[in-house]
Amino acid sequence: MADYQVIIIGAGPAGYVAAIRCAQLGMKVACVEKWIDDTNQAVLGGTCLNVGCIPSKVLLDSSYHYEFAKNHAAEHGIEYTEVSLNLTAMHQRKNKAIHTLTKGIADLFKKNKVTQITGQARLLPNKQVAITTAEGHQQVITTDNIIIATGSSPTCLPFINVDEKYVLDSTGALNLQRVYPRIGIIGAGAIGLELGSVWQRLGSQVTILEAQTDFLPQADKKIAATAKRTLTKQGLSFQFGAQVNQVDIDNGEVTVKYKMKDEDHVLIVDRLIIAVGRSPNTADLNLAEIGVKLTDGGFIEVDEHCQTSIGGIYAIGDVIGGAMLAHKAFEEGVFVAEHIAKQHPRLEKELMPWIIYTHPEIAWVGQTEETLKAQGIDYKVGQFPFAANGRAYAQGETTGLVRILADAETDRILGVHIFGATASELMAEAVTAMAFEASSEDLASIIHAHPTLSEGIHEAALAVTDKMIHA
Repeated sequence: MADYQVIIIGAGPAGYVAAIRCAQLGMKVACVEKWIDDTNQAVLGGTCLNVGCIPSKVLLDSSYHYEFAKNHAAEHGIEYTEVSLNLTAMHQRKNKAIHTLTKGIADLFKKNKVTQITGQARLLPNKQVAITTAEGHQQVITTDNIIIATGSSPTCLPFINVDEKYVLDSTGALNLQRVYPRIGIIGAGAIGLELGSVWQRLGSQVTILEAQTDFLPQADKKIAATAKRTLTKQGLSFQFGAQVNQVDIDNGEVTVKYKMKDEDHVLIVDRLIIAVGRSPNTADLNLAEIGVKLTDGGFIEVDEHCQTSIGGIYAIGDVIGGAMLAHKAFEEGVFVAEHIAKQHPRLEKELMPWIIYTHPEIAWVGQTEETLKAQGIDYKVGQFPFAANGRAYAQGETTGLVRILADAETDRILGVHIFGATASELMAEAVTAMAFEASSEDLASIIHAHPTLSEGIHEAALAVTDKMIHA
């Protein structure tokens, strides 16, 4: 008889959710995590809670309040004699949030009787897992099912040395202990934009170099264009089509050499942040040796049930690629747990919301105009500006718009795209509507409270059939 019914490797968003759901379903569960802190204590929550989603949102929120106090409070009749930055206190607030939430996961493990094991896991044949502690002690445990949820790490360019002093990855960028006058960022994706927003608000001159020629090519073009103008106006500087080919450190400065349209350019900054994506954590797991297949990019191959090439061994979250989003990882954790329990769960990845937490926020779900055109689908568009929304005007948050794409024949909503304050929260209504295969008429017929920002969705739905009232 196996020691456990399920062993989960990794306690990030995918792993800890899978562990809790498996335990809720009556299974005997262990979760193995190798991450330890300076006091040799296990660190739960993975990248998201410790060096990703949560600390970045804390700094985004704090830096927004600081920038608002300096530049916008007077518009509201709020005047300060002096506004100063205490970066140490800001980091303390961030660290408190991390500690509170990671401790919460430990408490949930105890509540649900999940066995927490600290150490490096290595898969052996016949669903055995060897675990080595930091001190070198080893044990081997057996199981009926294994769920690999080891996440991902920041990717770096091969010719750049990330020393976490002058050249930093996203983890180091969240822990800078002073505001440097000049910061460079390679990568204009979600991570680059969010980190750039934090340090620009706090006083840095931020230049973002992006290899692609378009800004957020995966987003709706009109939303992306509006967002680019707004972020540029806020102070972020962009260089698109920038192919970085050399980075040197000399006399406390970082020199970045890059090409644009076959011309050589040089950017000199005090600190450089690398935000060019993330790579799967599959090293040291012994996967190839036991027969678990990997893709050319190093991700774990899985089927429609998130099962690997070996029956009873599953993989979820960043380590299988696709959208590297915590909420995707959450749902995959639940999905696999329920599949192991012989239930019939659904996982609708086509309704995955995407959020970029700049200010205003950028959010979308479903199809864009470009993808609909490529598929030859006839569609209608409804668009509403927040400048015509009463609540947005009251808050001083009039930048942005809502766009709804609906099938020209059936009126079924095919995509929703938002650039505006709290777009991440507004997006939940759009996802819900699309999950229930709602039409734009359905959204247009629902009474929305006034004054609210959600009225922007209502008006955009009305606009699909030329019934918009307030713009």
